[in-house]
Amino acid sequence: MCLHDWGVPEGTALSADAGLVVAELASNAATHGRVVGRDFELRMTLLGGDDPHAPGVLRLEVSDPRRDRRPAVRQPACQAESGYGLRIVDGLAADWGVVDRIIGKTVWAELAVGDSASVRTAGPASGPGR
Repeated sequence: MCLHDWGVPEGTALSADAGLVVAELASNAATHGRVVGRDFELRMTLLGGDDPHAPGVLRLEVSDPRRDRRPAVRQPACQAESGYGLRIVDGLAADWGVVDRIIGKTVWAELAVGDSASVRTAGPASGPGR
């Protein structure tokens, strides 16, 4: 299943945002959530979107086996080459968070579908959980 099958064509802002969010969450899972012999899992779910007056949500989830390594948006060091990933996720997602699993954790992010104003806003984002 790909986003295009759900009515999100490649080259749209939503498709690009989803690609960036998945890349950042997967990179964090591979870098910080790695345990020898275990992988990480990616799940995409399209919720709602049937009502033209209420936008749907594209939920992106990446699960890894390290519950003890919880992500948080941090101020990167001056001229740092890393540490910006969750700032990108925080800026693009309507909401994001972390939930524990029996083994490990799931980091999730939600992008608004069908309402371009809620996908990208000028200035600081102001979604639920901010």
